[in-house]
Amino acid sequence: MIVAKFGGSSLSDSDQFLKVRRILLSDPARRYAVPSAPGRRHDCDHKVTDLLYRCHDMAAHGRDCAQVFAEIRTRYMNIAAELKLDVDIGGKLDEIERRIPLEPTPDYAASRGECLNGLLLAALLGWDYVDPADCVWFRDDGTFDSERTQIDCARLLLRHNYAVIPGFYGRMPDGSVRTFSRGGSDVTGAIVARAVDADLYENWTDVSGFLTADPRVVKNPRRIEQITYRELRELSYMGATVLHEDAIFPVRKAGIPINIRNTNEPDHPGTLILPHAQGEPLAGITGIAGRKGFAIIVIEKAMMNAELGFGRRVLQAVEECGISFEHLPTGIDTMCVVLHKEALDKARGRLITRIYELTEPDSIEIHEDMALIATVGRGMVRQRGMASRLFAALSDAQVNVRMIDQGSSELNIIVGVSSEDFEDAVRAIYAAFIDE
Repeated sequence: MIVAKFGGSSLSDSDQFLKVRRILLSDPARRYAVPSAPGRRHDCDHKVTDLLYRCHDMAAHGRDCAQVFAEIRTRYMNIAAELKLDVDIGGKLDEIERRIPLEPTPDYAASRGECLNGLLLAALLGWDYVDPADCVWFRDDGTFDSERTQIDCARLLLRHNYAVIPGFYGRMPDGSVRTFSRGGSDVTGAIVARAVDADLYENWTDVSGFLTADPRVVKNPRRIEQITYRELRELSYMGATVLHEDAIFPVRKAGIPINIRNTNEPDHPGTLILPHAQGEPLAGITGIAGRKGFAIIVIEKAMMNAELGFGRRVLQAVEECGISFEHLPTGIDTMCVVLHKEALDKARGRLITRIYELTEPDSIEIHEDMALIATVGRGMVRQRGMASRLFAALSDAQVNVRMIDQGSSELNIIVGVSSEDFEDAVRAIYAAFIDE
């Protein structure tokens, strides 16, 4: 049994819908489809979800959103007409346009893109339509209720041999619509895969799997054929964005593999994400990912290592300011706290004051405009000289390493560099390990 989720680019117009139908009907094991809202058809186009958010925002400020909604209406009416679908999409659009100004939050408006695409796809396939508001649950505080969802989704979906379940949204206890964060259709797909105990969760998008590096930085990077959940978590956190990172957990819990595929190249095998490794990557590493926008607070105090509770008090100050820390590289008399610069900027004065009050350091320095780069690979722990190769490559590229953090699992090595050196650093690491 296969659950197939299709992204916005896969369902952006009628031609893409026909590609999706061919994919789904080519294998009878594909029994559940999870659609996103229509994405961009070209660079100057709009995503339907963006337009729906705009409609809600305009209505919330007392402005008429009819012109924006007309663009949404045209998109869906054209798809329905070109596919000759017998579905009252016009009536659904009338209802949505009427309700948007009445809704207190943007969730209802934002969710309608997936809802309408689900109705269209179900009509095209002749499959059952299942509203996720009947089985995907959120708690009163807005957090996802995974166990109730698992029970209700399993009970409901297994009544349908073939069904379309829109992504991105569910329901609150009071009956109102609640959405996941952007890209949340990936999460719905994973929820459905776990609920029906699928053998495989296919995530269809506009790229043929994960790449070993960002193609905007490295020219023609290699594709990753296989990757483990743990490696994917590391790369996703550091900026690899093919798959919503929260989508990993439902299928990981059930041990279901994920296959990232390309709707426009359906015969390409893509990338297979597995619970456990099957061999090791030829290069010794699986991939390289990184992000800019970090800052490092460097706290120095003589005899810090002998002062009981020093680290706890530093983190207490961070917690009191409502900030999550990213990494904690330390020395004998030095402790570094790596934070998102945006979060630091909102509470900079208060945070530094509290660190001084709680720890009485000798000095505090802040290094801004930092980038973090993770070199990830399940084979790193068993190969000698991995770190030396990495740092030699950065040295040869004349990149100054400002921070080093190697996880206890030895699954990755994270380095901090100046943002201006980010691209050079990624290319140097790629050349040393993959393009050698």
